[in-house]
Amino acid sequence: MTEAGLSAFVTLVVIMDPLGNVPIFLALSRPLEPAQRNRVAVQAVIVAFALIAAFALAGAQLLDYLGVSLESLSIAGGFLLLLVALELLRGDYDAPRAGGGRRDVALVPLATPLLAGPGAIAATIVLVQQADGGELAATWAGIVAAFLVVWIVLRLAVPIGRHLSDGFIHLLSRVMGVLLAAIAVQLILGGIADWIEAHPEL
Repeated sequence: MTEAGLSAFVTLVVIMDPLGNVPIFLALSRPLEPAQRNRVAVQAVIVAFALIAAFALAGAQLLDYLGVSLESLSIAGGFLLLLVALELLRGDYDAPRAGGGRRDVALVPLATPLLAGPGAIAATIVLVQQADGGELAATWAGIVAAFLVVWIVLRLAVPIGRHLSDGFIHLLSRVMGVLLAAIAVQLILGGIADWIEAHPEL
């Protein structure tokens, strides 16, 4: 793997933090059977990669067209994550929905904003824009490799989850709710600080 591909790989793995998301994944998927957890892991990685790929290809143009800054995206992601954290703290993710099913945690919050969050989106846009013609393929290879690592880690979380009691994972979900709330507030504050720095004239 070239330097550009390695840079993309390391950057995304660090930002997406697959090991750090394992307890969150176990907490959110607590009511599910192991086979369902496997599907959730696959769906989350596929959706997150699709979002990252879309923003890598046309993210800068789309945000410019909509008049949305990366700082605003960060703040919005923070509020979305805060809602998820509050539901984890209340235990709402354990409760069935009105239609009899359960929440699709693969899409929100796993795919976004935990994996394909503002940081990963911004980093991908920059990495692809900075890549020259010869480095573009290597950059994409690094992005794909990063998501492969995320999938492997989440896939290994399923057998780990089998050996943990429901009570422990229930407790874990409350702890993760607190941590997610802190991450959400940090996203919001970081977005506000970046916006202020980008508009010194105000």
